[in-house]
Amino acid sequence: MKKIKIWDILIYVLSAELAGALSALIAGGNFGAYYETLSKPPLAPPAWLFPVVWAVLYAVMGISAYLINESGSEQRRPALILYIVQLFANLLWSPVFFGLRSSGGAVAVVIAMLVLVVCMIAAFAKIHRCAALLNIPYLVWTAFAAYLTIGFCLFN
Repeated sequence: MKKIKIWDILIYVLSAELAGALSALIAGGNFGAYYETLSKPPLAPPAWLFPVVWAVLYAVMGISAYLINESGSEQRRPALILYIVQLFANLLWSPVFFGLRSSGGAVAVVIAMLVLVVCMIAAFAKIHRCAALLNIPYLVWTAFAAYLTIGFCLFN
């Protein structure tokens, strides 16, 4: 069994969390106030739930990327590139939706995210089954985010 490198895991987790923080910073914050003004689709959760869920998902994404990096697989580089690209798409959603207030643009971003997350999970699965499975909640939440984003686009 390989030795777990705690500092390396922390770097991966913090990097993912920083992507989320950067997204919020670029978007300008005060999401709750804008969110409350929107007509919401059915099942839309309260505003406070989003940062909680995203914080957990970013941490899990970081752990999964660490597992891929530590795998030693020759396929890890393309898999980690997919990870970075999907993380960048993720970073764009809040600035587009909240910063630009473009629900149509946010729909395009979230659909791209969904495709990229599926591709990332498929790439991770070829290398490390657990790393892929760790991202299933992220895929489900991204699909839910797509539903909500399309709903916001239609209702507002």
